[in-house]
Amino acid sequence: MAILEGRNLRKTYRLSRKNTVEALKGVEVSIEKGEMVAIMGPSGSGKSTLMHILGLLHAPDPNHGPAPELYLSGENVATLSDNARTRIRARRMGFVFQDFNLVPTLTALENVLLASTYAGIRGKQARQAGLEALTLVGLADRADHKPAELSGGEQQRVAIARALVNKPEIILADEPTGNLDSDRSAEVLALFRQFNREHGQTVVVVTHDSEVGEACDRVIRMRDGRIRDHGQNVAQVADAPATATPLVAVPV
Repeated sequence: MAILEGRNLRKTYRLSRKNTVEALKGVEVSIEKGEMVAIMGPSGSGKSTLMHILGLLHAPDPNHGPAPELYLSGENVATLSDNARTRIRARRMGFVFQDFNLVPTLTALENVLLASTYAGIRGKQARQAGLEALTLVGLADRADHKPAELSGGEQQRVAIARALVNKPEIILADEPTGNLDSDRSAEVLALFRQFNREHGQTVVVVTHDSEVGEACDRVIRMRDGRIRDHGQNVAQVADAPATATPLVAVPV
């Protein structure tokens, strides 16, 4: 069952009165519940724009073509108001970005609790959930440390804990390993895979790194605002019946 499904997704950005960029050109995409999917492509291919639309951070353009459709668990959310999209993001989605986006004056726990506040969860319940999220990423003992007191890998793990604190159905990550070395990148990917397998969370990762793509179930490849290859789920390939090898007569 598709947890996210988009049709006729278009997005044009106006840079100036005479200059526009057509970032998405009528994309169709489907992501199954429980998948860990990478969206890959060169710079300017539209991969981050697609993630922002799937994550309800931006709305698809309604003009210059068939009406856009974006389904979240079967409900068309393409034309929701800003407030409605904000509520869905806060309660059903978690986001991780390349630059961590931590508030420097707040501790690790306080940064995590920002996501709880946006979802309307406060007090002891929020604090307990925040500590549990930091425990999941191995940082319970760093809860009172500010970002400047943490390594890059630790800061990204705080950002992941913030994405997890409300137990979202979907985690969307935009270049989450872009500022990390290979060892820290492997740690982040292992965390995503752990949450995907143990909690059934759908994970969508935008990346240009082939190693990140190889760690996912499927790779969606983009170029010039279009999807060129939807990929094939690794598990589906593994479960597919083997094709019998034809017998060849050998002369004796």
